[in-house]
Amino acid sequence: MNDDRRSGTAILRADRLCKQYASVTRGDAGELQLFRDLTFDLQPGEFVSIIGESGAGKSSLLHLLAALDRPTAGEVWYGEQRLSRMSTAEAARFRNRSIGYVWQLHYLLPEFTALENIALPLMAGGLGRRPALARAAHWLAEVGLSHRVHHRSGELSGGEQQRISLARALVTEPRILLADEPTGDLDEETAEAIFSLIQRLHASNSISSVMVTHNRTFARRCDRMLLLHKGQLQSV
Repeated sequence: MNDDRRSGTAILRADRLCKQYASVTRGDAGELQLFRDLTFDLQPGEFVSIIGESGAGKSSLLHLLAALDRPTAGEVWYGEQRLSRMSTAEAARFRNRSIGYVWQLHYLLPEFTALENIALPLMAGGLGRRPALARAAHWLAEVGLSHRVHHRSGELSGGEQQRISLARALVTEPRILLADEPTGDLDEETAEAIFSLIQRLHASNSISSVMVTHNRTFARRCDRMLLLHKGQLQSV
């Protein structure tokens, strides 16, 4: 990445982040601490990968960055906005407008077509059905699946389902994409195709992206690779 792309103000940052969960071990109640004064910044246009052992808290970190959960201490900032000060409704609007989220599982609604699944975030944000479907059709083409417009999720392959999931994440034109193991359930060839698609859409739409992955080959192809270990992020 060019230095000038990394020189601006961070679009998303975590400041001294801590997260604790109640836990029970061998009958004794206690607390599980995932993060301890964790810091992180995402620069405009940057693509960051996060690796780490299972249970290290990678998905939990993405939940905090997306305002799906609140930290025990510390703060997540989106520009000058503090996510912890958002109400539930404000956080939902923030996610709808500013965050695209791709999960390991596609979570497509089986009763809707591919086109309708992509359009759902737009309609949830108040856009009418006709313009929402028109914009969804554009994103269906962006992921190479215009010929699947009327197919439901059960009629699609795993790779096609994940392409639809990616189109749904980007249809609102968010500034940030968060991807949680987006290739984890796919075979090697399909995983490569999905990662390459994410890279292309990341670049062509000038978004900032964070991807959690166990695939170190993909992780190394991002602008920065970070390791989540013992509650801290370390450059790799």
